[in-house]
Amino acid sequence: MADTGVGGGPHPAVRGNTLGLRLTLVFLGVALAAVAVLAALTAVFSAVDVSSLASRQRSDLATGFAASAGGSWQQNQGWVSADLAPLVAFAEQTGVQLQVRDTGGRTVAATSGFTAAAGPTASAPVVVDRRREGSVLVRLTTAGLGAANGVLRMAVLRAIAGAAGLAALLALVAGLGLSRRITRPIARLIAVTRAMAGGDRSARAGEIKAPGELRELAVAFDQMADTLDHEDKIRRDLVASVAHELRTPVAVLQAGHEALLDGVTEPSPQELGSLRDEVLRLARMVDDLQTMAAADAAVLQLTREPHDLADIAASAADSLARRFEAAEVTLDRRLAAAPVLADERWVHQVVTNLLGNALKFTPAGGTVTITTRTSGTGQEGGRAVLEVADTGVGIPADELPRIFDRFWRGQAAAQTSGSGIGLAIATEIVSAHGGTLTAASGPGQGTRLTLTVPVR
Repeated sequence: MADTGVGGGPHPAVRGNTLGLRLTLVFLGVALAAVAVLAALTAVFSAVDVSSLASRQRSDLATGFAASAGGSWQQNQGWVSADLAPLVAFAEQTGVQLQVRDTGGRTVAATSGFTAAAGPTASAPVVVDRRREGSVLVRLTTAGLGAANGVLRMAVLRAIAGAAGLAALLALVAGLGLSRRITRPIARLIAVTRAMAGGDRSARAGEIKAPGELRELAVAFDQMADTLDHEDKIRRDLVASVAHELRTPVAVLQAGHEALLDGVTEPSPQELGSLRDEVLRLARMVDDLQTMAAADAAVLQLTREPHDLADIAASAADSLARRFEAAEVTLDRRLAAAPVLADERWVHQVVTNLLGNALKFTPAGGTVTITTRTSGTGQEGGRAVLEVADTGVGIPADELPRIFDRFWRGQAAAQTSGSGIGLAIATEIVSAHGGTLTAASGPGQGTRLTLTVPVR
């Protein structure tokens, strides 16, 4: 029975070996195909070159024999007395079929078997004192000079076959090495993926020796695994935080209603007001979660219209004025005109959120300053700026980068109510307006939140 991994599929090692074999065979096939095409072209061109060389050889031999035959004709003043036996003997010794003809086309001399032999011939005229006295026909045989043609062809074919074999061997070795280099990291990633699917959240690919793209894939995989762990921790913290936040108002409502039902307390305005406060607290939590869900699902629809950021900030400050007075915290307004194209409802929520956070972490006697302005120089050119600065406890340096994370609450927020998503919602809204939200703080030095959006 085949070895199987998680889920009943083939084991990663088996898959990796199969992939390596396929890659090797593909690499070998491509190399052999390229060698075959090259060999075929080489053979064709070599055959053409060899044939051309043989043709030139026949022509040169015909010309040489014609000159010798002409000399014999000139010495004897005709073909009748011409001694062509040495010429015929030399042709037979060199593997050449020779035939000498007169001007009438009659055979004067020839090697034995010329008529029966087959193959291409070359002819040359026998010229004596600028007069044509006959012709010479030459045909190469399979012996002597004629054998050189076949030997050259075979040598070329053997060289091509040897080169093809060597190329195939090199392709096989290179394919094996390359496939192992590719399949090893892939098998590693498959194994890590299966381990994570099996519940091992600590499984990581780590540093692997592989081509650049596979190394980047391993790094991206580990980053994805870290992100999943972080998101999973956020979800667990959310469940714990929501459970903790719901427990108190639910317990108060339960105890209050039981007291009313049992007749322990009378339904006085104070008692009913206390129960109403807990209901509102629950409603705020539900609203925060619903808003975050809307932002996540891209349901957040903006209706942008011309507004003055200073007016929106003033309205938000007015809505929280009584809370600032009750907490004995001074709200200092420094609002200058800052025209923007924005959705007033959502920007009002952002400013209210920023002011509420500042109030929450500023002790009695402290000050929260809200400022609006426009900036036409520097890096903020053409931007409307809103700043909320407080004289509160500040944020530790290690917590500052995480204050915009969803459901994250720092140490200072542990003793305060809230779901930890206010700043995350504010960031989503500001980003939807094409702006940014940044923070600067230090322990005991207060916090400054800066919102920038394009001016209209």
